[in-house]
Amino acid sequence: MIDLILLLQFGTPLVLGALGETVGQKSGVINIGLEGVMLSAAYFGALGSMWSGSPWVGLAMGTGAGLMLALVSGWFTISLHADQVVIGTAVNLLALGLTGTLFRTQFGQTGKLFSVPEVPKWHGLDVVMIGGVLCVFLVTWVVWHTAWGLALRSAGEYPKATEAAGFSVKRLRYQALAVGGLLGGLGGAYLSLGVVGSFAENMTGGRGFIAIAMVTFGRWKPVYVFLACLLIGYLDSLQYVLQARGSAIPFQLLIAFPYVVALIVLVAFGKGTVVPAALAQPYVGEQ
Repeated sequence: MIDLILLLQFGTPLVLGALGETVGQKSGVINIGLEGVMLSAAYFGALGSMWSGSPWVGLAMGTGAGLMLALVSGWFTISLHADQVVIGTAVNLLALGLTGTLFRTQFGQTGKLFSVPEVPKWHGLDVVMIGGVLCVFLVTWVVWHTAWGLALRSAGEYPKATEAAGFSVKRLRYQALAVGGLLGGLGGAYLSLGVVGSFAENMTGGRGFIAIAMVTFGRWKPVYVFLACLLIGYLDSLQYVLQARGSAIPFQLLIAFPYVVALIVLVAFGKGTVVPAALAQPYVGEQ
């Protein structure tokens, strides 16, 4: 029997990261650095929670760290027109090295933040899990049913026409990247404060890359993206359940299982997808 609360708990970091990435990609920006955004948020979220004794401060710090890293990435890719894949890779390496160095400096080679105050839950649920579900409908409404959303989608398809209509493509893409940084940061902070309850080096373990893949798998539709993330979240939770029950399957295979399935579904169902026409293409305009 599937534990729906456990499913939501493990799926929420992916859901938030993927929804933010959906907004960004609809504007024409692919944030390969989402893994770094989530990892940085996980570290600073845990640190903020430990220092303040409040998980809410931790969530705020983690979300802020994700936003800042996303905007730094945007300065290079949107303002300086640098290659989005190259900059995203650099962001991931920066986050991995920075969080690892700070963590070892403060807590030693094998230290773990066991005393991190976690997000409080009521009957197994918490506000972040509920917010993740609500974000599915909010993103759908904002991107597909508002004037700003129409301009945003236009920036990802026909940026010249968007600018001719009086909108700033750069501003729209910065706004979309900010949304992605906020949601990705919240997802990363929730990983350490709502799922694990501590921090370990490279604890995101590729979740940022999986979130990007789930955007493609979900055809840039928030509801489909949400369901795809829940599938991976279920497989992620399943490995812990099987390990706790003493499964004969080697734990290395259990850990790899969600990523293998993500790769299979992406290859199997990713064919024929129509990506935003201007995705990952720098735009040099007047505004």
